[in-house]
Amino acid sequence: MATATLGRRGKAVPFQRRERRRANLRALLYLSPWIIGFSIFFIYPLISTVYFSFQRYDMFTLEPVGLLNWKYFLHDDAAWTSIKNTLWLVVVMVPLRVLFGLGVAQLVTKLKAGAGVFRTIFYLPSLVPVVAGTLGFVYLLNPGTGPVQAILGAVGIPSPDWFGDPAWSKWGLTLLALWSVGDLMVIFMAALLDVPKQLYEAAALDGAGAWQQFTRITLPVIRPVVMFSAVTGVIQTLQYFTQAMVAARVASGATDSAGSVFTPGYPDGSTLTFPEWLFQEGFRDFAMGYACVLALILFAVSMIFTLILLRQFRGFSEEEA
Repeated sequence: MATATLGRRGKAVPFQRRERRRANLRALLYLSPWIIGFSIFFIYPLISTVYFSFQRYDMFTLEPVGLLNWKYFLHDDAAWTSIKNTLWLVVVMVPLRVLFGLGVAQLVTKLKAGAGVFRTIFYLPSLVPVVAGTLGFVYLLNPGTGPVQAILGAVGIPSPDWFGDPAWSKWGLTLLALWSVGDLMVIFMAALLDVPKQLYEAAALDGAGAWQQFTRITLPVIRPVVMFSAVTGVIQTLQYFTQAMVAARVASGATDSAGSVFTPGYPDGSTLTFPEWLFQEGFRDFAMGYACVLALILFAVSMIFTLILLRQFRGFSEEEA
């Protein structure tokens, strides 16, 4: 009897292994489109970027230079200026967008009359193409011809040169980001409407005010959505490019067709972002090897910020548990 049992076990082990292999092969077959796409569009470009970062590459010639590109980065004043500007946008613009989006969503969800109209008004700017929205925004705030400046001047309110003064240019970009906060508003609206009303009713019976209900009920429930907005906002701001480039070009009045020389980051480098400098080095000066160094640094910083935020979120979740 024991021999038969052992025999059955001996036959079962190879059978189980074959079934396991078949299951693994089926899983790989189903995952193969994603694996192929991930390898082609992420792994290969990443490896190529690392390789080119040790080369002097101008799209035509390739010459090994070792760590020269990395050493040059340490002494590149424009790169460090762009890092400071980008970090300023991350520290200031991202929290303001999250807070403003949450505030608008809270306001709209509380309205009983005309809520649909206000939702449409706040959401429409996020549908405007980035270039068109930036052009219109710079025109509206133009100190010479902008209607906003004219209205403020008529009532005696001094208005700064939003995109011509280095002290105000990043604040002008922040206002532009707040104007197009409709995408965050929709996300927060969905989260706020999902909070159980019974919790508010119970808190009101216990004498909790509006602020206590918001901090003790609303925020804990929608915290995952807040963290999602913060993480995606940081990633998007680290890649901030189009708005800064278009605003600087329009404010400086420089156009390639006129033959004028455009200096990135107008005025005085105050709007120069890291992706913009990466673009200038790679596609204006054709220093592709050095541009690959900048791209790798941007990738590493994005990963670090994301991991830090996700770790903070995990810590909050563990404390609640």
